[in-house]
Amino acid sequence: MIQWSRVSELRNEIGEEDFKEVVELFLEEVDVVTTRLRFGSNMDDLEQDLHFLKGSALNLGFAAFSALCQDGERMAASGRASKVNLNEILDGYEASRAVFIAELPKRVAA
Repeated sequence: MIQWSRVSELRNEIGEEDFKEVVELFLEEVDVVTTRLRFGSNMDDLEQDLHFLKGSALNLGFAAFSALCQDGERMAASGRASKVNLNEILDGYEASRAVFIAELPKRVAA
């Protein structure tokens, strides 16, 4: 679900203080987009929203969520936006977010 090696790599690249800021910003921005998707996003923007989520998720090691976004992005790009399973994507984010928040303190302390 979470690619912890990527999380460690990012933390080492940017340092502990900047890493905390990146995590906060990631969670805030992704929460905004996922909330918009949950409550009736414009389907015309779905491909862009999923592209943003995919890239953000990949950067912070949310591998499973990123894969769901990539699949949805491809569907939207091929004119099948109405077939994208947003509930699966949003549930995937919530599950990944919960694991990330619960395990991050243990992972960065190691």
